[in-house]
Amino acid sequence: MSNNLAKVKELRELTGAGIQDCKTALSENNFDIEKSIEYLRKKGISKAAKKSSRDAAEGLTVIAINNAKACILEINSETDFVAKNNEFINFCSEISKIALTNNFNLETLLNAKINNDLIKDKLVNLIAKIGENIKIRRLAYLENSKGVIANYIHNQQSENMGKIGVLISIDCENKNKTVLDFSRKVCMHIAAMSPMSLSEKDLSVSFVNKEKEILKEELKNQGKKNDMIDKILVGKLKKVISDNTLMGQKWIHNQDITVEQAVVDFGKEIKQNLVIRSFIKYKVGEGIEVKKTDFNEEVKSLAGA
Repeated sequence: MSNNLAKVKELRELTGAGIQDCKTALSENNFDIEKSIEYLRKKGISKAAKKSSRDAAEGLTVIAINNAKACILEINSETDFVAKNNEFINFCSEISKIALTNNFNLETLLNAKINNDLIKDKLVNLIAKIGENIKIRRLAYLENSKGVIANYIHNQQSENMGKIGVLISIDCENKNKTVLDFSRKVCMHIAAMSPMSLSEKDLSVSFVNKEKEILKEELKNQGKKNDMIDKILVGKLKKVISDNTLMGQKWIHNQDITVEQAVVDFGKEIKQNLVIRSFIKYKVGEGIEVKKTDFNEEVKSLAGA
């Protein structure tokens, strides 16, 4: 399959647009996938809400947690097979516990020690033994002494490890199982709906402006007049914001209300004032672009053809 044909196929899978529309979009945008998606959206052909990302890397998200603090890491491998390897899993578990205890950043973590061995040296040894590149990609922490820290792992591979990891910090007056269970439900919502921020004030200004530009172009291409465009744009932009903020999203456990309303209702039910302070979601491979190779071309190059 030629590179251009492969890109047509990829764009079609990402947008649901027809083959000819995909060909035109790619041709007009120098075969750049992201620009082609924007082009199709402006033409009203693609309804994709967000820019594409190619989540091809493997590995695990790992969570370590105590009562008031939690740490989440993403540790990548080249294949899912290695992500199921016991040595890899044990390494991930050790690293998460050390990070939680010491509040390391990536650099200081790699220079910390496990049983008198530097972590970066243990990483090199593990790579040599398993035969795949392994990378500690990112880590983050949440801390809350005035409430609860809850977590959720989706596609769990081992205890506190899987393909998607979520942490949430919620202020409350009484830490109990009921609050923890609700907090975990919010984590499940985040794993499913991938909000970009907690609320509108936390949402990236550049993201909002870009969406506004795309929506405006789409309405122009539909033949709408300028005075109508401004009115329609208000409603459409409001939906974009609610769809991408946790508090504005429809609650997956009850689509008739928003997450914000679900928090308020639950607080009234248990007679507590709950406040979601922050959340972190890691998905394995998110945002990593892995180079695709054509199998036939690779065989030819190896054979010297």
